[in-house]
Amino acid sequence: MRVQPGASRSGLAGLHGTELKVRIKAPPVEGKANDALLEFLAETLRVRRSACEIVRGDKSRSKVVLVRGTEEALARAILVAK
Repeated sequence: MRVQPGASRSGLAGLHGTELKVRIKAPPVEGKANDALLEFLAETLRVRRSACEIVRGDKSRSKVVLVRGTEEALARAILVAK
């Protein structure tokens, strides 16, 4: 997942190479963008916020995110449809 913090609004922005690009309104300060990303994913995928976790890339724009409580195929379908 490729994250663009400090965007004018949060939302999905297609692909960045092979990664899903997500724009996040929150600034990249003190973990605010990471928190906003996880909140955005939880809301979009209709899972609890605690089910979303950044596995790798905490301080990078490229991140690996784990989402529990949903099937990978379903999550991909929801994110692509948005």
